[in-house]
Amino acid sequence: MEANQQSTSHIKKGPVHEGPKNHVIAFAISIALTLLAFIAVANASLNPTFTLMFIVVMAIVQVIVQMAFWMHMKDRGHLFPILGILLGCLFVFTFIIMAVFWVWW
Repeated sequence: MEANQQSTSHIKKGPVHEGPKNHVIAFAISIALTLLAFIAVANASLNPTFTLMFIVVMAIVQVIVQMAFWMHMKDRGHLFPILGILLGCLFVFTFIIMAVFWVWW
């Protein structure tokens, strides 16, 4: 019992909460990305191909912001979830490329 109490007293604890500052920044970035996408769609003078590519880029950046700030993937100890997500993206990308070549070839 005494050894257990001794071992837990040496554990260094970090900050429990980052505070609202990072959440407000992430929320502002998310709103700005969403507004940029809406503005691109509402602007009829833009090329439709550019608008589509712009929305895809905004979606990718939005996913990165959401995962980094809201899902705390930027913190330590999230290596395996990040590797799993990257492996899933690799599989999806491979399947899409295979499907495109299968249909067009």
